[in-house]
Amino acid sequence: MRILILNGPNLNLTGTREPKIYGHQTFDSFIKQLLKLFPKAEITYKQSNVEGELINILQAANDDFDGIVFNPAAYSHTSIALADTIRSLNIPVIEVHLSNIYARENYRKNSFTAEVCQASLSGFGMDGYRMAIDFLLKNP
Repeated sequence: MRILILNGPNLNLTGTREPKIYGHQTFDSFIKQLLKLFPKAEITYKQSNVEGELINILQAANDDFDGIVFNPAAYSHTSIALADTIRSLNIPVIEVHLSNIYARENYRKNSFTAEVCQASLSGFGMDGYRMAIDFLLKNP
């Protein structure tokens, strides 16, 4: 199975940005663990801080991947454009958030993107990505 992991804004700063909320591990080190954990999956990782680039990546992924694990970060609370893009895809998208968005500020408790994803994981830290990949592999 070909899986795209796509991270949105500021997730390139994991490990250094607000470690009490997002943890101390960098995503670059974590992706290596995922590749070892799922050797039969073909996992590709991309990250962008730009909403339009995320939309372009999602649209292209529709033809190149079997599923997407997507952490839209702050865009999940603001981007109807990303939600519309996910809605247009023919492959499953699982939303992941490192922190529990429901235990944070009120404006983070709504996710436009979760509404159009097959599932949403929030508050499991980096392990949410593993859980999402495991789900995609068990539910092709």
